[in-house]
Amino acid sequence: MSARGAKNVLVGIAFNAYDPLTANKVEQASEESVEQTAKEVLNAVTELGYSTFVIPLQKSFMHFSQRVKTLNADVLINLCEAFLGRPQLEANVAAALELLAVPFTGNDSRTLALCLNKFKTKAVLKSSGLPTAPAVLVESPDRPIDLPFPLIVKPNTEDASLGIGPESVVGDEEGLRRQLAHINDVFGQPALVEAYIEGREFNVAVFDAEKPEALPVSEIDFTGMPAEQPNICGYAAKWLPDDILFQATPPVCPAKIDDAVREKLQDIAVKAFCACSCRDYARVDFRVDKKGRPFILEVNPNPDISLNAGYARGLAAAGIEYKMFWKRLIDKAINRSKPA
Repeated sequence: MSARGAKNVLVGIAFNAYDPLTANKVEQASEESVEQTAKEVLNAVTELGYSTFVIPLQKSFMHFSQRVKTLNADVLINLCEAFLGRPQLEANVAAALELLAVPFTGNDSRTLALCLNKFKTKAVLKSSGLPTAPAVLVESPDRPIDLPFPLIVKPNTEDASLGIGPESVVGDEEGLRRQLAHINDVFGQPALVEAYIEGREFNVAVFDAEKPEALPVSEIDFTGMPAEQPNICGYAAKWLPDDILFQATPPVCPAKIDDAVREKLQDIAVKAFCACSCRDYARVDFRVDKKGRPFILEVNPNPDISLNAGYARGLAAAGIEYKMFWKRLIDKAINRSKPA
């Protein structure tokens, strides 16, 4: 599609707007970042010559749906990560767009719902022969757990590393029970209890322009981490720039690794992308233990796509302009909507 042709295409940008009345205060930093991302995407898409508008998703889903139908975009860029402060409703937003027959970028409702559930995603990956750490799903803080310490305890259905911090890594029964009770009390959902993999942390962005391809590998550099802290990238390390954990976990892209490790991570990332039926883009997070064995931590089908986030760094390292990334996704979404 030429720049001249782009002028005839109307592009909407949907995002969940932060609302202090409905959102969890803990989530404020990650939710507010979505609005900033929408502004960056708006600038990129406008620069391409498209007629563009934004549609914030706020308290009323009915109002949001009416605006989507009234404005009648040729394609919608879906940046919605939650509704009413609940990431568990992320897939519902995509499902509504599917019911409205609105072409949109990013993953479909089925993949978004699957990947939000960490335990189910691990089962899918394992059934595809892909490496994940041993784990159990724990619904009661009192349940006996037959996994050796150290362990990491996470909410099973949250995103953006919500509920994950230094205290999530536990080395004894007392710490384990404390974290299980915390997740039960604060999040009201089962906990994923997983073997803690001591080692290096990587992530691989996958871009599905014509076929899924892995972008350059990124690493979280833990060399500046305080000695008393476990080497993990939790909520504070991802979202709170003034926090010591954020400052101690800079990303390095491309990662300084040998070709064999890079190729293995990229290969597994593409296979995980396909196993979870992802489309357009996703990010796969890894730990690599001291023996060089990779373990998939997560498949994120709706990663932070802002200019200062890991996915955009992967695009830049691959020589792909941010605006051209969006052009290719817009073209794909429009082509998906055409009759076969």
